[in-house]
Amino acid sequence: MTDRDAPEHLLDALFARLERVRQAVLMLDYDGTLAPFRPNAVDAHPYPEVTHALDSIMDAGHTRVVIVSGRWAKELIPLLGLKHRPELWGSHGWERVRVDRRYDAARVPAGTRTLLLALESWSGAVEALGGRVERKPAGVAFHWRGLSRPDVAAIRDELSQRWANLSRPTQLEWHEFDGGVELRAIGRDKGDVVRSIAAEAGADAALAYLGDDLTDEDAFEAMPAGGASILVRAEYRPTAADTWIRPPDGLVKFLARWNREAGGREVEVRRHAD
Repeated sequence: MTDRDAPEHLLDALFARLERVRQAVLMLDYDGTLAPFRPNAVDAHPYPEVTHALDSIMDAGHTRVVIVSGRWAKELIPLLGLKHRPELWGSHGWERVRVDRRYDAARVPAGTRTLLLALESWSGAVEALGGRVERKPAGVAFHWRGLSRPDVAAIRDELSQRWANLSRPTQLEWHEFDGGVELRAIGRDKGDVVRSIAAEAGADAALAYLGDDLTDEDAFEAMPAGGASILVRAEYRPTAADTWIRPPDGLVKFLARWNREAGGREVEVRRHAD
């Protein structure tokens, strides 16, 4: 990204394309993008203005809305608070919940599942240091959001030492995120979600992916030509995204413009329920 302080003109090509195509797909990360971070994840509800903007887009029916999150998919449904159920991809692409509520999950190899179960023995040490442990279908996340720097350093040191001593031949990867570390099965990430959705939508589609975290970089890099990858953060950081907007105001402005431009074209929405 070269012009981080003037993102508006960099979005013009996306919206010009949006006016011409028959399909539009809007992919959105959840925590840090649609919702502010909270020390307790169950308190991380979307910005109110964002909920209204997404409801307007989904009411209009001109866009396939897809939530792409590192969370367990089942956690997202009560948090979103939307009038219509969007398509959900959880656990960094290991899970998919279609709009008709059908659930698909990629298979985690048996050896990897065994290794992930073994990681649960780390919970006591991390929680004793003030951290929080989140178990997922294909990973275990260790959170330290809201803790002091010394406490964060202590948890990181504890995890690093245990990780160095773990027998993990090509089974797990260490992934940093904003507020912790996730040890996740190798084989799926948010880039795979973007590639899958792009293939389903076809070349004649307007695609956008909005995310904030390091785990969203895989999605940014996977965006095909003609699509738009957008970093959503209060402060800029180096990224593969095409441009940068600030939440919630910049995000609400983007969603409103998307709704306006998408509403002025011939619409072909695929619900992907079959």
